[in-house]
Amino acid sequence: MPPVIHLEETFSTNTYLKDLLLKQDVEEGTIIYSDYQSAGKGQRGNNWESEHGKNLLFSIVLYPTMINANEQFIISQFISLAIKDTLSKYTDNITIKWPNDIYWKEKKICGILIENALLENKISQSVIGIGININQERFISEVPNPVSLKKITGNSYDLKEILTELAGQIQLHYGYVKEGNFNPIVQQYKDSLFRSKGYHLYHDGVMDFLAKIKDIKPSGILVLETMEGVERKFAFKEVKYII
Repeated sequence: MPPVIHLEETFSTNTYLKDLLLKQDVEEGTIIYSDYQSAGKGQRGNNWESEHGKNLLFSIVLYPTMINANEQFIISQFISLAIKDTLSKYTDNITIKWPNDIYWKEKKICGILIENALLENKISQSVIGIGININQERFISEVPNPVSLKKITGNSYDLKEILTELAGQIQLHYGYVKEGNFNPIVQQYKDSLFRSKGYHLYHDGVMDFLAKIKDIKPSGILVLETMEGVERKFAFKEVKYII
């Protein structure tokens, strides 16, 4: 188990970890784990709702200097897979909604915020914030589809136990990346995608359209194919799933 710094409360585990990195050397794999975040953020700048002590809120630092800047989406892929594999021990129907939300059926159980630093054309540092709904039973924010492990199974869980399991899965998947073995991760990621089969509704900022997932490029570009056979490519934030 890597070093774990436990906080009762913090503004944001990502912010705390980035501040710590500015002050001192931090061992790779170090985890900042908090019972509560007063300003936890998700992708798109959304707030992450979490009751005190109910959910898993942490950040981890990696130094993936073997990854080129144009390959950084592999970080999102292996982190997503590590979380999926961990949660799949407790329930079925866990998928990855591109680029890196974790879903149970049509509901969101986990969000990830990855902040990479570059040195020339390599990733020098990656601070990865993870919020997983574990024991929370009531959600009051405007997020339309949250769910927790307890709401799925009816059981309560030991947060530190799940954190230990997940840290092990992250190290396992990261090991493949450090060996330069990206292909199994890329394929597993594609196989694990939310709505990977059939046609579904998307919104491109102008209109809704039906399409199916055809591919994910190494850069993270989502390739959709419409019912008319037309390929459309989207970067993150350029297209929205209709849930």
